[in-house]
Amino acid sequence: MDPMHAIIIREPGGPEVLTWTEVTDPEPRPGEVIVDVAASAVNRADLLQRLGAYDPPPGIPPYPGLECSGTISALGDGVTGWQVGDRVCALLGGGGYAERVAVPVGQLLPVPGDLIEAAGFPEVACTVWSNLIQVAHLRAGETVLIHGGGSGIGTFAIQFAKALGARVVTTARRAKHARLLELGADQVIDYTEEDFAKAMTGKADVILDIQGASYLERNIEALATNGRLVVIGLQGGRSGELNLGALMAKRGSVSVTALRARPPEEKAQIVSGVREEVWPLIESGAIRPIIDRRIPMAEAARAHEVVAENAHTGKVLLVLGQ
Repeated sequence: MDPMHAIIIREPGGPEVLTWTEVTDPEPRPGEVIVDVAASAVNRADLLQRLGAYDPPPGIPPYPGLECSGTISALGDGVTGWQVGDRVCALLGGGGYAERVAVPVGQLLPVPGDLIEAAGFPEVACTVWSNLIQVAHLRAGETVLIHGGGSGIGTFAIQFAKALGARVVTTARRAKHARLLELGADQVIDYTEEDFAKAMTGKADVILDIQGASYLERNIEALATNGRLVVIGLQGGRSGELNLGALMAKRGSVSVTALRARPPEEKAQIVSGVREEVWPLIESGAIRPIIDRRIPMAEAARAHEVVAENAHTGKVLLVLGQ
């Protein structure tokens, strides 16, 4: 077998610290498989890890990459239900920017279409489903406000919420509006020109937020009675003042969640729910992969620059062998 290569982070810093180099081959532990990676995808968490602000959980490879697609090449002890040669995509705690990765079987999903495009599904599907369904209990007929509609999370959440029968409002720069309306958004707010809280005062049953502190006060203003705010990102800061009186008056709730550090049993439960409730929507075409561009994995630095500039719509993929 050829030596394995991966993207390592030489030291915390800018995209230039990402280096394609030879590393130790993974060995499957009991209950794991080895996946020969075809593609991975760039997530905001990868940029934070590169900066030294988001270390992988214990026992996880140090390379970035929270999802991948590829082909199973080896089985660990006790693995059932999967075979060498199966095409899969996977939710990872890290290690996706590599030629091979060990994956617990509970975090595997069958490829729902194109092998390369499938690399952009696991992280967003698990994040969106676990937060909109498990945490916020979004229902048909409700209004959901999705911040960052042009991101990988946003483009997936718009389609998923629409498939559930929700009214979908999202925030994005003007240049992305037409595409997001095409994906199913009922309203798009240009956050650079308009205050979303004034446009949505008391209207949002559910808010999916990636900003955190900087949006906290305005998100509470936008919540409807019995509204549920779910914070999944802290791009706008970690610490903010919460007006409990305003939240109490609306009988609202605030939840803050993360996926990466959850134990394997919880991830497996989420992946199982996604396979049952989300995969049929992908297979039917109700949810489509939104791929901004494909970049060779060895050029991960360039992919990080693209994501940092926030000019992309959907996912940026890192591809091997093309």
